[in-house]
Amino acid sequence: MIPIPSMYAGPSNGSASNIPSIKGKERASSSSFEVVANSTLEESGWPPARESERWTSSEFWKRSRARAKSDRTSWDYVLTSGVAGGIAGCVAKTAIAPLDRVKILFQTSNADFRKYAGTPLGLVHATGVIYKTSGIRGLFQGHSATLFRIFPYAGIKYMLYDWMERVLIPTPDYRTPQRFFVAGAVSGVTSVLFTYPLELIRVRLAFQTKASERTSILQAVKSIYHESDVVHTRKQNISPFVRSLPLYPFYRGFSITIIGMIPYAGVSFLTYGTLKKHASDYVPYFKDRPTARDLSCGAIAGAVSQTASYPFEVIRRRMQVGGALGGGGINSKEAIQSIYSAKGWRGFFVGLSIGYVKVIPMTSISFATWQMLKRHWEL
Repeated sequence: MIPIPSMYAGPSNGSASNIPSIKGKERASSSSFEVVANSTLEESGWPPARESERWTSSEFWKRSRARAKSDRTSWDYVLTSGVAGGIAGCVAKTAIAPLDRVKILFQTSNADFRKYAGTPLGLVHATGVIYKTSGIRGLFQGHSATLFRIFPYAGIKYMLYDWMERVLIPTPDYRTPQRFFVAGAVSGVTSVLFTYPLELIRVRLAFQTKASERTSILQAVKSIYHESDVVHTRKQNISPFVRSLPLYPFYRGFSITIIGMIPYAGVSFLTYGTLKKHASDYVPYFKDRPTARDLSCGAIAGAVSQTASYPFEVIRRRMQVGGALGGGGINSKEAIQSIYSAKGWRGFFVGLSIGYVKVIPMTSISFATWQMLKRHWEL
């Protein structure tokens, strides 16, 4: 009979109650680990003691606000700035939606509204015609597509500008016009790159004036997509590389848009940043009134940037609606020739007065809303 080693031997009375086992040791080790782990979690304050307090939206929001307030390099700050920018863009676009519709009709030389362009009361007459024929909905035609586009567009633009400003202007000593311009231009170009197809759809919807022409967003998408077939059939003056891209009809006028966006966004943020920096020094009224300061600086920034980039916008609009007029669309050279042959150099500034009426309040409201939300969220 093999003797049992003493380390496993029980007491002489044969009782097994005091025999230590391997499982017992495992339970003891596990128990001690749980005590240490629990004490560590309790010290950190997470998870909350009550189940109802765990993973709630309010808890996430509080923690996110704390991180954003303490660290401007955190994703909490960057994303919240983007959300504030998206909301600001939607508010501003809604405020000037009727003006935007009329301006598109003028820029694209719509046959029904061409006679009103360039006249002193053209805006009033055109708005009245739209209201009489289509009611209030006519003034906001295509606005749903606008909001669908403007939230990501404005969100990306303001979010990226915040990030670029932090990188290029880490301290007040780095505040130069060149750095403001670069930060604004990069943010504007990037936002257009990601949202341009939505802009094209919105312009197509706003261009339609007759009841028989009106289409839904889905129908507009299908129409633009099949324009590539027309181009291939008629061999339009479009490079083979561009034609090889599967969704290139949705980027019609994109190249001229990028060229125009550089001065538009660059000058806009440059003007706003410069004026915001010095406004309180020259106008003491703005020292305790940040919203009034942002509205005023944004208005001037809108006027300057609109003037600098308006010819590019006219060319872009003409290219965007080219497919809707048949023939698969036109390129930038053809658009420029068409505009110049019709009205000379003045044709590149058709609708500029409406542009001022539209862009000045839009830029003003957009900058002010963005800054107001950032202050409210303590960014």
